[in-house]
Amino acid sequence: MYPEDIAGLIHPALAVVFVFPLLGIVVNYAWQTRQRRLSAKEGGKSKIPASVGSEHLKLGRWLSNAVVGLTLIGLAHPIFTKMTKNQVWSQDSFRAWFIVLMFVATIASLVMLNRARTKLWRAVFATLTGMGLVILGSQPEVFRRGFEWYVSHYYYGITAAMLMIFSLAIIPDIYQDRTNRWRNVHVILNCLALLFFLGQGMTGTRDLLEIPLSWQASHIGKCDFANLTCPP
Repeated sequence: MYPEDIAGLIHPALAVVFVFPLLGIVVNYAWQTRQRRLSAKEGGKSKIPASVGSEHLKLGRWLSNAVVGLTLIGLAHPIFTKMTKNQVWSQDSFRAWFIVLMFVATIASLVMLNRARTKLWRAVFATLTGMGLVILGSQPEVFRRGFEWYVSHYYYGITAAMLMIFSLAIIPDIYQDRTNRWRNVHVILNCLALLFFLGQGMTGTRDLLEIPLSWQASHIGKCDFANLTCPP
């Protein structure tokens, strides 16, 4: 394996080693938090410790930031690898540096989103972070599987990242709203996000089977995909 191939494993490795285990922990804490809240609402005494709520909040923040960070890593590999191969740095330096600035701006917006307290600034930085992901994902170097968008690893990932950004943006509203409207929105959207994460696991595994190593790419291109044959 060449450095290019090893770099391509960073995204799936982080997903398997860090993000998906963290997802399981967050879902477990979310379930316990809800069970404790329902028990208190009914007037009973729950055996679930009160600390599950704060742990769910803390780890939920970690998960949301990790998903956005993982998405940026997943976009960075094909963008910079193909830009280097196609000599974009010398032939279209404006776009190359624009992409670099977009990565920096998106990361900075995510950091500021975590620090913002007022509703206005949370909305601003959430929008900027989401726009950054969309702009980076729309670059021609990124394979989006548009012909099968309904099973696209890219579209599943971008949607999950957007839901995580929204979750970060509404955290203060969840605790300030006495009508539980934002809490219910949070529960519904994150149940939807969980489905996209499951889809990510399946489509990501498929993509690892489909993407050849760098030295194999030229040979794979000679195969007849309609008849499922390759030249000897």
